[in-house]
Amino acid sequence: MRKLLFAGFLFYLFSGCKPGASDSIPVSYFNIDEGPVKTAGIQLIPVTTPVGTFRVWTKRFGNNPRIKVLLLHGGPAFTHEYLECFESFFPKEGFEFYEYDQLGSYYSDQPTDSSLWTTERFVEEVEQVRKAIGADKDNFYVFGNSWGGILAMEYALKYQDHLKGLIVSNMMASIPDYEKYNAVLRSQMRQSLVDSLQDYEARGLYDDPTYQELVFKEYYTKHLCRLEEWPDPVNRAFKHYNKDIYVMMQGPSEFKTGGRLIHWDINDRLKEIRVPTLMVGAKFDTMDPETMKEQSKMVQHGRYLDCPEGSHLCMWDDQEHFFPGVISFIKDVDTGKF
Repeated sequence: MRKLLFAGFLFYLFSGCKPGASDSIPVSYFNIDEGPVKTAGIQLIPVTTPVGTFRVWTKRFGNNPRIKVLLLHGGPAFTHEYLECFESFFPKEGFEFYEYDQLGSYYSDQPTDSSLWTTERFVEEVEQVRKAIGADKDNFYVFGNSWGGILAMEYALKYQDHLKGLIVSNMMASIPDYEKYNAVLRSQMRQSLVDSLQDYEARGLYDDPTYQELVFKEYYTKHLCRLEEWPDPVNRAFKHYNKDIYVMMQGPSEFKTGGRLIHWDINDRLKEIRVPTLMVGAKFDTMDPETMKEQSKMVQHGRYLDCPEGSHLCMWDDQEHFFPGVISFIKDVDTGKF
């Protein structure tokens, strides 16, 4: 498939076809100065923390001084891998964007000091990454999915003077509200399944293979990613996630939140976010799409993107709606149409 796509691109490139104005890619997009040693856009950025300096993995695509998008993955402590689908859409728009593994994630340093795993510390990490990639209020967009959405909103609340636009994908602004909606989804399951899940949970057997299989087949395939066969990047992200950090911050299961984020709630602070903001919701998401729509009205300059065929990873199972909506938002903010 990749060979066919590449062959198609070559035909397009040499056939004399001219892109329309909306499809044109800045020539500078391909002119990335990486220095004498070429690294395919990969840079290990040093970040300073209260317990020392570590390095986080980033990969740059393109070169556009007007639009720089930093992708914040979920988890906490999953990886950039499940966001690799952006590589199929953003380059042809001429966007400069960055895949990034947060500290503790697979491609970055993985220190073991538990004091590092707080939302506040991660916000400071994002700010250091922003400086390292040379982004500022005139060109900096943050995209955050799931836990990355928490991080994106918290970053905006502290550093929105450095932001051009904010995209929050599939993340409610309150963990207690998320728990309530999660209970609604669980109540829609057959009673015998709920009884089985409760039995394992009561005994703390969240790692039991049978429990894991039940959660995957009965919940993940309906509300996390609805594709019949999960894409390789998604599978790799699940394979590489840092369980220790995930459990410490999120809890042992989608059905049992209990980590450091348990009381996180910024509903009353959304009104402070004044930068253009896109809230993305999906019909089958683990996050209530109606709440995501309401959040778009709670910020000062918001827009809602509905993914009617998608779930928590709607960048995979509803690309037809997700990517045109995200791309339109970025272009509208860039051109002052938002």
